[in-house]
Formats: sequence, structure tokens, C-alpha cells
Amino acid sequence: MASQPNRKIAAAVVREDAEQTQRLLDRAFALAFRGLVYAQIWEDPVVDMEALDIQPGNRIATIASGGCNVFSYLTADPAEIVAVDLNTAHVALNNLKRAAAVRLPDYASFRRFFADADSRDNVAAYRSHIRPHLDEVSRRYWEGRDLIGRRRINGFATGLYKRGLLGHFIGAAHLLARMMKVDPRLLLDARDIDEQRRIFETKFAPFFDRKFVRWVTDQRSSLFGLGIPPAQYDALAGGKPMADVLRARLQKLSCDFDLKDNYFAWQAFGRGYGRGAEAPLPPYLQAANYQAVKARAERVTMLHANMTDMLAASGDASFDRYIFLDAQDWMSDAQLIALWTEVTRTARTGARVLFRTAAEPSLLPGRLPETLLERWDYRADDSRDYTRRDRSAIYGGVHLYILKG
Repeated sequence: MASQPNRKIAAAVVREDAEQTQRLLDRAFALAFRGLVYAQIWEDPVVDMEALDIQPGNRIATIASGGCNVFSYLTADPAEIVAVDLNTAHVALNNLKRAAAVRLPDYASFRRFFADADSRDNVAAYRSHIRPHLDEVSRRYWEGRDLIGRRRINGFATGLYKRGLLGHFIGAAHLLARMMKVDPRLLLDARDIDEQRRIFETKFAPFFDRKFVRWVTDQRSSLFGLGIPPAQYDALAGGKPMADVLRARLQKLSCDFDLKDNYFAWQAFGRGYGRGAEAPLPPYLQAANYQAVKARAERVTMLHANMTDMLAASGDASFDRYIFLDAQDWMSDAQLIALWTEVTRTARTGARVLFRTAAEPSLLPGRLPETLLERWDYRADDSRDYTRRDRSAIYGGVHLYILKG
């Protein structure tokens, strides 16, 4: 019998009304999604915070994922962040980050733990400073073993960002690229954006014309490592060959943002954050924000729950900001209606909702009843601008809705 966590993931992913082949793919993705998927979240928190306009005292409801954005939102001084996730590994990672922010002795140890994430000193710091203050479920997760017998906490000694479903996917992409005589790390040597563009055009763009690459990326299961289920694959492709879509997204990541400002590019091409005091980092890992994150970390409430269920258990007019990442791409019409019914009920005056989609357009028109959708103002021009400036470059659209009245 499937465990409760596994049933929750399956319920979110598996389309029971789909054809048998599609259901089998959905179940395969649900199985892959059981372990750690994102050691680092791939939504730009700087764009998020500008769009959300978080005010001191706001209550935020968000999907947690790897937690980078959850803890970055603390820099805006909200009263509480209720973070939910169906993935038990993500819940354990967020609980670890919260305990580490509060209990590690200084910024240097916090940065070493989550920015470098590859030192044996981190394991010693875990035992001395974090373990005594970590909840039992999370402690069992980190001190347990992965599928090949490694203690999970040792990932912080050997390179956390090379682990998890996404880390393994990027590692496989690096291996495939090197087999085809392309070294992804070459981009990190670029001195400016012009050189980044030259490297992309001469080294990376032709990679996506290889027959094997085009065949592999045409398989719906090929993007499981990006956390993209079969239901989202078609939206991402938009009727185009997936290799062409991925080339365009990689071009944006490679060419539209200076490496000095884009830690997503460092993760993609270097499999970790850059080194040195000037390396780009998420807001929660930046030295200037350390004291604020440390002082406010316990404002994060981490729940192993579905967003709709969490909101259904909350009071009327109880939240100011909502972040759904790209989870709505996975949802049926009935699930979308249930979610937005609870959002509208729990939203305070001026509430904002931010989400991303694999395709460019918002997915809500035509799927939510007009009586529900008309309660919200879609900021189309702002959304296009946020999409353009999202440094992760992986999504087709970033969308902002604001409660009317």
C-alpha cells in the first residue's frame, strides 16, 4: 500500500481520466518526485519580491520547494510565511534551513553550509548546532540513507547541489555535453555578456541540432529531472520540438543576464554557486541580509500539506500574498477552481497572487468561472516585464493577479 506522502504526490500528479500510457508516465513521475527534487528553487526571488510588494506584517502562503525563496522573503519583514510542500524531502530541507539560520553561530558558517555546501565542517556544524533543535521527522530524514546508501546529511560535505533530481539531471546534461565535445563550464569564463553570447552561439546552440539530443528531449520522461511532469511537458513544448524550446530557454539564461548577477547560470553551468565574496547568491544567503534572516527565520511555518487543503483550514481574509510556483500547470480544472475558491475566500484587501507557467499565457482564462476570475485584476504588462527579467529563464510566463476592491 502506498504511504500517505506518496498518495498525496500521486493525487497531485496522476491524471486518472487520461489514457493508460499517460497515467503510467504520470505514475513514473510521481515515483521520481518522492525524493529530493530541488536543492535550489528555480524561481527568481528578486522578481518575486518586486511583484509581490511584500509589506511588514503581511502573511504569505507559498509552496516551499527548496526554500531559497521562502527564506529570501524574510528580508521584506512579513509577519509569517506558511510554506507547504507535498515532498517530504523539501519539508526536511526547509526545516533544516530554518534551524540552521537560527542556530549556526555566524554568517560564515551559514554561507559555508548552504552556499558552498561541500565541506565536512558542515556535518560537524549540523551535529553541534542544528541537530539538537531539529524536529524528529526532519532529523530522521537527514540522518537516513539515500537509495545508494549515503547518509543524506553528508550531501553538505560533498556538494548538495549535485544531488536531488535536478542536480542529477544537470550532471547528466553535463556528461552528455562533454561526450559531444562541449564543456558547459566554459560559459563561466566569459568576461562580459558579449562573450557569453559568442560562447552560446558557437558552442551550445549547435548542441540542440544533434539527432540524439532531439530524440531524447522528445521523450516526455526526459524532463522529469527538471521537475516537469508529463502534464506540463506539452505546455512547455507549445507544439514545437522540445529541443528548440530548451535552446531558446538556455539562450535566455546564457545571454540575457550578466554572470556577475545570475546565480542560476552558475548552478546550470557550474553545478553550484560561485566562490568568493562577490559571487551572486539568493537574497537569504547574502551577507547583508544574514541578520534579518536569522532574526525572522522562526516566522516560517513549514507544513507537509497541499496548498488548497491548507487554505481550506484557514480563516476568511487571513493571507496577503500567495505564491504557487508552477504547480497550477499540473492541475485539472476542478483542482484550479478549488484552489482559487479558497484563495479568494482567504485573501485580504489588496492580496497578490504570483505564479509561473511553462507556456507563456496565463492558464486561468477559460478554466476558472468568470464569477471567480473577475474578482482578480490580471497585470498583463507587469507580468510580461517580470517574465523578461526572471533570471532563471526556464519559464514561459510569470503572472501577477491582484484582488479587486
